[in-house]
Amino acid sequence: MEMYGKHSKSIPQKSIILGIALVCLWLSYRIMFQAEGEFILEWFGIESIRATFERRMIIFFFSLIIFLRIGFTMTFLLKRRIALEETFSIPLAFALYFVGFALLVLPKDTAIDIVDYAGILIFLAGSFLNTASEIQRDRFKENPSNKGKLYTGGLFRYSMHINYFGDLLWVTGYAILTRNWHSAIIVLLLFCFFVFYNIPKLDRYLASKYGEDFREYSAKTKKLIPFVY
Repeated sequence: MEMYGKHSKSIPQKSIILGIALVCLWLSYRIMFQAEGEFILEWFGIESIRATFERRMIIFFFSLIIFLRIGFTMTFLLKRRIALEETFSIPLAFALYFVGFALLVLPKDTAIDIVDYAGILIFLAGSFLNTASEIQRDRFKENPSNKGKLYTGGLFRYSMHINYFGDLLWVTGYAILTRNWHSAIIVLLLFCFFVFYNIPKLDRYLASKYGEDFREYSAKTKKLIPFVY
């Protein structure tokens, strides 16, 4: 699946992705605030304990923020062609977040505490890093004088893939608010996807396009986590 280097509005693909994401957001609401959540938990043999209203509201608010960010990214920032495979793989990922975290939070009825406040800050920090870095790069690319140049400024000075690090943070924030250790599996899967698939694939493309500029950037900049890796 070739994702990089081909420009297209990809309106049908984007419409499908946003449509499926909206359905998943609706399912998230039904699971956490209507009868569907209890029914699904009972079907899996899990005790039907409904999480506190505040905890459910925070998780749903997270999902709403992510949906709005998806819409903004698809509409204004994403200008490359979206492959057919992505049209369905991207919504699957957000179904995992919207529906998966909604289910994982239901059995936990603990009150909101300092751990959750930390999770909220991590979620907000990740959302900022992801969207702000994408906006910075988009502005750089929109300047005709930067055509053919590799963007290494802004937040990308601290990590070659700072946008992906932002993704890891906001997903971690989600996981913390569920107070369910099974949520860590979702974070780990995303980390492995970035490290073993998406980043190597993108780096190969950038190396072929920017050559020595990319090699110099790669040699002095952390791959994913600023100051660490």
